[in-house]
Amino acid sequence: MTVASGEQAPAPISRSGGLLLAAAIVGFGFIGSRLLGVLRTVAIAHQFGSSPDLGAYNVAFRVPDLIFQVLAGATLGSAFIPVFARLYRRDGEAAAWRLASTMINIVTTGTAVLCVLGFILAPFLVPLLAPGLGDDVGRSQELTDEAVRLTRLMLLSPLLFSISGMLTGILNARQRFLLPALAPMFYNLAIIAGALVLARPWGITGLALGVVVGAGLHLAVQVPGLFRERMRYTPSFDWTDRAVLEVGRLMGPRVIGLAAAQLNFFVATYFASRVGTAEISDLNYAWLLAQLPLAIFGMAISTAVFPRLADFAAGDELRDLTITLGRAFRIIMFLTIPAAIGVALLRVPLTTVLLERGEFTRADTLVTAAALGWYALGIVPQAGIEIHSRGFYAIGDTRTPVALAVGAVGLNLGLSAWLYADYGISGLAFSLSVASWFEWLMLYFAYSVRTKAPAAGDIRAAGVFSICGAMMGLVLALAFSPLQHESMASSAVISLAGCASGALVYAGFASLAGVPELTESIQRLRSIIERRRPRVSADEPAP
Repeated sequence: MTVASGEQAPAPISRSGGLLLAAAIVGFGFIGSRLLGVLRTVAIAHQFGSSPDLGAYNVAFRVPDLIFQVLAGATLGSAFIPVFARLYRRDGEAAAWRLASTMINIVTTGTAVLCVLGFILAPFLVPLLAPGLGDDVGRSQELTDEAVRLTRLMLLSPLLFSISGMLTGILNARQRFLLPALAPMFYNLAIIAGALVLARPWGITGLALGVVVGAGLHLAVQVPGLFRERMRYTPSFDWTDRAVLEVGRLMGPRVIGLAAAQLNFFVATYFASRVGTAEISDLNYAWLLAQLPLAIFGMAISTAVFPRLADFAAGDELRDLTITLGRAFRIIMFLTIPAAIGVALLRVPLTTVLLERGEFTRADTLVTAAALGWYALGIVPQAGIEIHSRGFYAIGDTRTPVALAVGAVGLNLGLSAWLYADYGISGLAFSLSVASWFEWLMLYFAYSVRTKAPAAGDIRAAGVFSICGAMMGLVLALAFSPLQHESMASSAVISLAGCASGALVYAGFASLAGVPELTESIQRLRSIIERRRPRVSADEPAP
């Protein structure tokens, strides 16, 4: 079976320029997705607050998410893209499309098997994951049964995501970023509809249905991209193929690493359930809010640059790889350092404006904001992990980041067990942030040694950014700390004024310090506007 005719193949992956445009497209997708993600969180908070039923939903979400992240996520991220890029470049499109078809078939089948096992084992997994679910409200058995039912329903989503995730990997490897950038938006829109529309007649089940529908839309929106790329699909399961074995070799350690990363969520859910049922949801709200700047800056740039890093590695151009990664890293630090400081200082008014309505109470705001402040401590290292782990994946080393991720999980587990009883979910957020710092610093050191990339420039730039961020934080603290932010109106004013003035102050100090990333960003933004591109579409290669 073919998805394409025998027409001439699209141009091979381009490496001339395009990083900024790719980052802009991916950034647009991440920004749009995360803004819709904020609206999704707002809709869920309005409809369910931190209710026990939402606690059951958050517990139920963990198992399907684990299946997708460990299997499909491992393949498209660290393993598939570098091998696909090298195969397309060296052996041609036929070999590359054969690999893509085989991996789609294997990953989908493997995910289906895991989903069936998850369906069968759900009654045993849920109590193990959240032993304290419902204890504080006298609904332990009821909420556990509900979590089992929701788990089984949402197990449809990783099956859809396994296919969709492979499509994302294929399109990103071909440096087609638009459709993969749009897919998460449709996913979030479906969940919003689930919270606002389906939840009215079906309660929390409607929200879970929104997740499943969203996964289907995430897949459907990317299918046209395969036709534009004229992919040749074959029903192959040849796991003995050399390229497939190479993906498997790279994927193996990454499976362990992603499982370790998911264990951080399991650790948080486990101990949060022992703090209280509402705290499961409050901690999840804080995490989602902290992810906004991380996704817009760290994940967007890292995702956009990874195919280029893989292409450089395929051509044995290590110097170009380190230069490109170093540039991306400094831009990420330039953006995430002030964002993390701003989130930490404005955590209460931001939480008030975004979440405090409907079923979400003032008490929920204060608990969530406290955890958000400690999660903000981990934004910078998590952004660093995003970019430097991809540096290792590009050169075919998945073991180093995996080993460090496993070590970070152990540190997070130990700190969480020590702190949760006295400090609640704030202690859990702090534990994860400390573990993130440990993981990133070790990862950065290992990357510098492995690639011989000079660290002096990165350290100097991070120091300058930190000083500018500290000055921004001082101005914000002096200007806004005395103000009351209990009402929605005052919180909105403080949030907007704080973000705007913080950005201006940071840019001002960066300009005085002669930060090249500021000047470069302004110049490149101006050049993009002056180009007057008619549009960016999925069938246009990045220039």
